[in-house]
Amino acid sequence: MVTHLAFQWGISSLFGWGVYGLNLALHGRAEDRAISTLCPFHPDHLGLDKARLWALRDFIDLSQRILPQLRGGNITAPDGLVLHALGNNLGYAALGANNSIVKGQRTVGVAFFEDTRLDAAAFEKGQAYDRLIAGSSWNGRLLKDRGFDKVSVVLQGIDPTLFHPAPNAGLFKGRFAIFSGGKLEFRKGQDIVLKAYRQFRQRHPEALLVTAWHSPWSANLAQSMAELNGMEPVPVNGQGQIDVLGWAAANGLPPGSVLDLGAMVNSTMPQVLREMDVAVFPNRCEGGTNLVAMEAMACGLPVVLADNTGQQDIVRPGCGYVLERQGKVGRDGCDEWGESDPEELVERLEEVYANREEAARRGKAAAEFLSGLTWANSIANLLREVV
Repeated sequence: MVTHLAFQWGISSLFGWGVYGLNLALHGRAEDRAISTLCPFHPDHLGLDKARLWALRDFIDLSQRILPQLRGGNITAPDGLVLHALGNNLGYAALGANNSIVKGQRTVGVAFFEDTRLDAAAFEKGQAYDRLIAGSSWNGRLLKDRGFDKVSVVLQGIDPTLFHPAPNAGLFKGRFAIFSGGKLEFRKGQDIVLKAYRQFRQRHPEALLVTAWHSPWSANLAQSMAELNGMEPVPVNGQGQIDVLGWAAANGLPPGSVLDLGAMVNSTMPQVLREMDVAVFPNRCEGGTNLVAMEAMACGLPVVLADNTGQQDIVRPGCGYVLERQGKVGRDGCDEWGESDPEELVERLEEVYANREEAARRGKAAAEFLSGLTWANSIANLLREVV
């Protein structure tokens, strides 16, 4: 039995890896197992309520006692299991523990990657791990195709205490509210969202696009949206923050047609999602399953989802709507990405708009499907594979 489990990525309520870390801390606890993160954090900046902070008090205390011992270089912790966050080319995705690389009695890589190019260096790095955990069936297949044999697939989860069907407050009464979430970047396809919404709104001026596109890296990621055909570049203000409303206006959307939610902590998202009529995810690629889409589905929201890459793990007949026309993405490392057709997204939006009862039925079916993909189950599956 592993007595200490440590993971080398950050914790937060504002981005995917951080949410993963928080749920690993909450659900990975056991009476005879300590758990900690190896990346710096401040408890007051986690966006958690006091009850969850109280539940994590041992995790917080142990993590903050360990962090000062990390002084850079390679460190071995022979009495425990260490999980590393891995991204493209199996590089460190969330290194932040004073630039230390910590290894344990067993060291496992948890991989979410989008670039399909895995070179010889990636193979050498991957072979050094006792096991690789892939965040989607697509990532798992790519790893096995490249010759890795110690690979397990463990999907992300949702918190059913937060993300579940419930009544809404009618905040957008009289509007047809369309939600789009995920950090603003080429991979997430927000340009496709704007193109489709611009066309849809010409027939339905009461439509409202509600966006949650901010992240700690928004300005840098927005550069990937440069030089897109038919799209103006994303403006960035003097504080290094993206100007979503300015981008929408530059691309032909009038004032009042877009609501930018800004940066939101994970626990407040359900209140917003339940106010929506539909959520759209024409994402070109997801190394994982697309956590934001999972959370929208868990709330019973009809979701329009691109049928590509890691998202295929949550595409189910009768659960939401699917973008089937997936063209090629002409960029290096994007061999299996999908280019959704804005026209097909408009068609799916028209389906939802015209038949709300059918949309509600599909949303209910999606929520029932997601009820089994919880963080508790996900972390239990992870621990079965690595402990």
